Amino acid sequence: MECRLKAKKCGGCPMLGLDYAEQLKQKEAAVRKLVGKYGPVAPIRGAENPCHYRNKVISTFAAGPGGKLVSGIYAAGTHKVLPVESCLLQDEVLDTVMQAVRAAASTCRYQPYNEDKGTGLLRHCLLRRGVVSGQVMVVLVTAQPVLPGAKNFVRALLAEAEKRHVPVTTVVQNYNPRRTSVVLGEEEKVLYGKGFILDTLCGKTYALSPRSFYQINHDQTEVLYGLAVEAARLTGKEVVLDAYCGIGTIGLTASGRAKQVVGVELNRDAVRDAIGNARHNDVKNARFFAADATQWITEAAAAGQRADVIFMDPPREGSTPQFIESVARMAPKRVVYVSCNPETMARDLALLTAKGYRAEGFTPVDLFPQTAHCEVVCALTRSQKSKG
Repeated sequence: MECRLKAKKCGGCPMLGLDYAEQLKQKEAAVRKLVGKYGPVAPIRGAENPCHYRNKVISTFAAGPGGKLVSGIYAAGTHKVLPVESCLLQDEVLDTVMQAVRAAASTCRYQPYNEDKGTGLLRHCLLRRGVVSGQVMVVLVTAQPVLPGAKNFVRALLAEAEKRHVPVTTVVQNYNPRRTSVVLGEEEKVLYGKGFILDTLCGKTYALSPRSFYQINHDQTEVLYGLAVEAARLTGKEVVLDAYCGIGTIGLTASGRAKQVVGVELNRDAVRDAIGNARHNDVKNARFFAADATQWITEAAAAGQRADVIFMDPPREGSTPQFIESVARMAPKRVVYVSCNPETMARDLALLTAKGYRAEGFTPVDLFPQTAHCEVVCALTRSQKSKG
């Protein structure tokens, strides 16, 4: 596959020039090298569609030739915006929606934010698309609290979207005054629609707000979560802890096969979404808590609380020794570790196996074709001899 952006040092697809079968072979080999000593590694689960899988797009605004408003991504290792009209990884509908956003913003004569001078209005645009629902969210990130002519912008955007035959379900203004690389600020205003979109994943419907964490590859996420729930071997009698639960996707996917699900997540916005998602799906056996996962499980284990199965889906930096110590104190029969970074997973497995847990096996899943990233699902069982 050829991409014009690659020659301009985009850097977003380091494996793009490699045959997809070879990409999968290399990723599987990398996982085997890192964790193979702990258990067997199954063949990697590759994507049926290794292109246009990203259901979330973040574009940065800049001034192009002649002062024309452009948007795109930073070139690798720089703070220079590389204009993007279309991307081999992005949902093609979102590429077209972004064209409509630029056209509407230009009609309203909005100026891009200049980081060096601290002038201008438009910083970023975040787009989300519900793959099943088809709904589209537009989040306009501004450097000023007021969006001049907001109603005119919405009118122009809807007209441009209709002209291009793409949907716009809701429009949100996000105010970010800070000089930071973090995209979203704390303040939001809904300009059109409900401020969220819906999507269906593994049979459950989720409300996605601007800040919601939601995997960007819908189809491969269904593969990943399906493997994780199968690995838990639930019978309907288990108390399940979903650690680092985000908006509750793994826990709610497992809820129909469990007695009780408890989700723990540090991000309060995500927990609010998780509670709403449980209510929306009429799931009555799931509770969610806003807390640091390590602190929560440490206190819960000290108080004598128990879980039969623990799902771990930590961030890229992995878990903590204190968390794993508390897992051992809770003594679940099974631990299902879902990793987005096999390197930190290997580090954590050394601690888990030292605590008497044995890895049954690993299944790599390619959520990010054309990149070096790989997800892994691992099921661990507690040795009968383990004393925690």
